[in-house]
Amino acid sequence: MDQDELLFAEEEETDSAKEVTIEQDPWVVLIVDDEKQIHQVTKMVLQDFEFDGKKLEFHSAYSALEAKQLLKQQPNASLVLLDVVMEQDDAGLQIVKYIREELNNQALRIILRTGQPGQAPERTVIMDYDINDYKEKTELTTQKLFTTVVTALRSYRDIKTIEKSRSGLEEIIKSSASLFELQSMKKFASGVLTQMTSIVNLHKNALHCSFAVTKGVEDIYILAASGDYASNQDERARDVVPADVLDEIEHAFHSKKSSFASDRFVIYFQSKMGMENVIYMNGFKALSEWEHYLVDIYCANVSVAFENIYLNEELESTQQEIIYTMGEITETRSKETGHHVKRVAEYSRLLAIKYGLSEQEAEVIRLASPMHDVGKVGIPDAILNKPGSLTSEEFDVMKTHSNLGYEMLKHSNKQVLNAAAIIAQQHHERYDGTGYPQGLRGDEIHLYGRITALADVFDALCSDRVYKKAWELDRVMELLKTERGRHFDPVIVDLFIKHLDEFLVIKEFYKEQR
Repeated sequence: MDQDELLFAEEEETDSAKEVTIEQDPWVVLIVDDEKQIHQVTKMVLQDFEFDGKKLEFHSAYSALEAKQLLKQQPNASLVLLDVVMEQDDAGLQIVKYIREELNNQALRIILRTGQPGQAPERTVIMDYDINDYKEKTELTTQKLFTTVVTALRSYRDIKTIEKSRSGLEEIIKSSASLFELQSMKKFASGVLTQMTSIVNLHKNALHCSFAVTKGVEDIYILAASGDYASNQDERARDVVPADVLDEIEHAFHSKKSSFASDRFVIYFQSKMGMENVIYMNGFKALSEWEHYLVDIYCANVSVAFENIYLNEELESTQQEIIYTMGEITETRSKETGHHVKRVAEYSRLLAIKYGLSEQEAEVIRLASPMHDVGKVGIPDAILNKPGSLTSEEFDVMKTHSNLGYEMLKHSNKQVLNAAAIIAQQHHERYDGTGYPQGLRGDEIHLYGRITALADVFDALCSDRVYKKAWELDRVMELLKTERGRHFDPVIVDLFIKHLDEFLVIKEFYKEQR
């Protein structure tokens, strides 16, 4: 009996090796040997092999050079059956070094097979090379090959589980940290979906539907979505979500509990303030016990982050109310329009966006600009509400409201109040340097002051005052063009004119009720 017959003495001869029918996610096995018959017989013996619900996918190389190319092509290989002696006596040993040292692949299981054990003594090879098993080809009966492969794949699976667990925990830590930086609820919800997809190993194109929904007063709305529902943000869930999915979401809201199934989960959150959210995700294979654990940990962190964002939004809402109230108190004292501060705020925000500022900085300007005239609380009523023209002495008193406002706000270390202090002091400066209180010129005037100056004047001219009637729009626009480069920053005037329609929408929305 020759060597190949002895290798698998228990297996009946066959005319040709049958190729394995590959199923999803098979174990990738590399056969590296310069004898073609070894490849054929190995595949024949293992053709019906299955471990952990997966079959084998074979790839062959017949030299060390081919083996290196194959290893690059198959980075997720689980096992290599490697001959020692090929084009060189130590070709297989050099491949071992290549795998462990150059590719830095510690997970791949390496089984050395040799028909010439004298050229590679087992004790020396085991001690000097990072291999996982060493077999003489004469040892490998069908059963022993089966046992060897099972042992190697079990070891590979456990190593990959440990690696996955470690990377999963790292992802949890990174994801949680990044989520706490997101202060916008919509951005936060989108970030949660992105990170959750990573945790359950979903590729974007494999995602059937995934979205975060929030329960409003009257309905359920989609905060963020991906996959098939990526374009449905802000829509009502019942308008775009299949009935069976909507039932699961509504059940989560009703039961106030999360639920897991083999290919989907529904995570329920409720803040201490009573706000409710649900994350629904499907389109993946059944989660392992470890993946389920990672999702649980992540969701606990998400729950805390949701709470923090709700509290932050409530704080911002309260802060905004206080700011508007302060601005409206000033307007009430001067018997002016109640919506003036809101219009100036929205005009200023839109101008900031058109100027190229970030959403965050534009929001700071929107929150700060309502306090542009807060210093008027220190101006006597006789001057503040005088129906006729002011004398030069009265106007000098009126002009002090800029510095009064600045002095009231400058001591805060809060970003919005710092911006409000700048705006209060500089919104009456003129681009040509003839304004007050400091006579600043051009870019010496803070951008916040230049933006609010135009927003304030535009709204004042378009509104009734104790000393004048509202101007017609054409007359207002003519003045803005005339004062371009004199009173106002020319860039800001041009932006305002270019996007006038958008500003008029704001004007109409906050118009005075007569």
